[in-house]
Amino acid sequence: MAVPQNRKTSSKRNMRRSHDALVASNPNECSNCGELKRPHHVCGSCGHYDSKEVVAIVEEVDLDEDAA
Repeated sequence: MAVPQNRKTSSKRNMRRSHDALVASNPNECSNCGELKRPHHVCGSCGHYDSKEVVAIVEEVDLDEDAA
């Protein structure tokens, strides 16, 4: 079984981990409603992508009023 002969220094360890940092997202503004959305994704608030409606958004229904 492979076992390291010498201990890795903290400097070498940190150099190896230098590319593991999380990167912040780059949100864009929706052309239809103006909300922030991820690039190349459907807008979550209005359902538009590339100025076309792809997902129909249904308004929330209150179940307590319908049951009465």
